[in-house]
Amino acid sequence: QVQLVESGGGLVQAGGSLRLSCAASGSIVSINTMGWYRQAPGKQRDLVATVATGGETNYADSVSGRFTISRDNANNAVYLQMDSLKPEDTAVYYCNMKMYRLGLGSNAYWGQGTQVTVSS
Repeated sequence: QVQLVESGGGLVQAGGSLRLSCAASGSIVSINTMGWYRQAPGKQRDLVATVATGGETNYADSVSGRFTISRDNANNAVYLQMDSLKPEDTAVYYCNMKMYRLGLGSNAYWGQGTQVTVSS
């Protein structure tokens, strides 16, 4: 069994910052790509940022230059530093990890989601 536990969401004024964390636990052999996605009410879930095993990062155009993704391989964790937040960043943020588990192969796993609300 695998659990992805997120923390760090909340309410912040426009221009402020938040830091999201996500840690995985359970029977994990290795984790490949880690990432963050978000879903606003009535909209589809969209990619925010990903970080590969070697540290290569990828960002959605809407957050590039404002958000920073990082990972801690020793602790199976991924972080999202969000600066210069805008009201349009308001959404539920989900972490995602593509991991290899013994006997189960490679699959993608999701966190439970954490609400980020940016007021104008």
